[in-house]
Amino acid sequence: MLGPGQILRMLHINIVLLRYGLDELVFSIRVFRPFRFLLWLLPWRWFWHAEAARGVRVRKALEDLGPIFIKFGQMLSTRRDLLPDDIADELAKLQDRVPPFPGETARAVIEKAYGLPLSTYFASFNETPLASASIAQVHVAALHDGADVVVKVLRPGIERTIRRDLSLLYWFAGLAEHYWSEGRRLHPCAIVAEYDKTIIDELDLMREAANANQLRRNFEDSPLLYVPQVYWPYTRREVMVMELIRGIPISDLVQLRAHKVDFKKLSARGVEIFFTQVFRHNFFHADMHPGNIFVSFDNPQEPQYMAVDFGIVGTLSPSDQHYLAANFWAFFHRDYRRVAELHIESGWVPGGTRVNEFESAIRTVCEPIFQRPLNEISFGHLLLRLFQTARRFNMEVQPQLVLLQKTLLSIEGLGRQLDPQLDLWQTAKPFLDRWMSEQIGARALFEGFKRALPSIIEKLPELPDLLYSVVQQAERGEMAIEWRSQQLKEIRDEIHLAYRRTVVAIVSVALLVVLSMYLAQ
Repeated sequence: MLGPGQILRMLHINIVLLRYGLDELVFSIRVFRPFRFLLWLLPWRWFWHAEAARGVRVRKALEDLGPIFIKFGQMLSTRRDLLPDDIADELAKLQDRVPPFPGETARAVIEKAYGLPLSTYFASFNETPLASASIAQVHVAALHDGADVVVKVLRPGIERTIRRDLSLLYWFAGLAEHYWSEGRRLHPCAIVAEYDKTIIDELDLMREAANANQLRRNFEDSPLLYVPQVYWPYTRREVMVMELIRGIPISDLVQLRAHKVDFKKLSARGVEIFFTQVFRHNFFHADMHPGNIFVSFDNPQEPQYMAVDFGIVGTLSPSDQHYLAANFWAFFHRDYRRVAELHIESGWVPGGTRVNEFESAIRTVCEPIFQRPLNEISFGHLLLRLFQTARRFNMEVQPQLVLLQKTLLSIEGLGRQLDPQLDLWQTAKPFLDRWMSEQIGARALFEGFKRALPSIIEKLPELPDLLYSVVQQAERGEMAIEWRSQQLKEIRDEIHLAYRRTVVAIVSVALLVVLSMYLAQ
């Protein structure tokens, strides 16, 4: 049941849409196009005239509606294949040019967080924001040791606004799940819950700083990606201080060309960064819209990405990571039967699905896009076909993968802008081949042994006592009775597990001995 606050919020949303004349966009959608004549029957349309272009009106409406709507616009801004240019150009301004809050307010937030005057920590502080986004804004400052830094400050009262809109999303999701035929398959409530965790985590800048540190360690000394340093003594929940980086915004194609940046290498490295984060590190930057990505101009022929804003990161469970990688690998090798089998094994489609029918459907959708550059592929059409296939086979949405899918769409959108001739599949395929060989080859065996060795050593001393207990029970004739009890079932399972670990340990030690003898020669 909607509360008074939610009803007022819905009224406000409708008023904003009407204020900017966006009811006409609703009626431009194919489903509602036959009812477009109703626009002329709406009283407020009789004397209304658009004062701004539609792209400007869409952007301003999203800005007025707040953070959740702004983030939606940010994601859409990278999909120029799905939007008209005038709307995409305006939505791009949501990446770092959201109307800022006053500099004196930012100063007050910082001083409240520190409990001390701002001058205690900073030699200088520019109250004019360098960039402003939906959750926070950034100011340039200098520390007393002369280091140039950026200070990220949360918008005052932002959590209350976000929680109000989240409660509205939960209400809509609940209605969809109960009354929409596709609700149970698409899991709208689970998707909103996943988004809830993501955006609330983004409000804690200490968490963002920890994410930045992890990503910095993962790419330490890497030519692919640079992550700025966090200044921990100056970081609080509402304030984060990081190294000031100097690079070219990824969306500034004019400047990138002026510095003679190698676009082909830049776009290919973007794909490699994505797959490295997801499959090697299992820790990926999940808010990679153009406002958060820069390019170093120190070596334009070997361009290095520079990332900021680490409030949203993603990880995968080992099983999801395995199934996802195996799906990508099979997909890149056009092994559609294996793709179908993996979807069934993982439970992403019902177990009774006929493999050959699902294989044929996947082939029909995917085969036309291979060996074609991005500018010849309509991803809007591809997504539509994939949704139709998913519906036909009752494929359930995996809420834990939504963040990854959003990130992949953003990366593909960036690649389209940088190098329309990029062959996404051929660029990613060598990386997946290498990753799969590491997962199933000798190196994977050795790494698995290293991870399991502490557990094996810990359990080995228990094995004699367990075996002795079993022998004693057998001599007393208690095996048949006691073996049925839950306690001894657990002991039996532990014996089997310890036995398997012992065998693995013996084999692994033998392999290590052979390897050391070989290396000593």
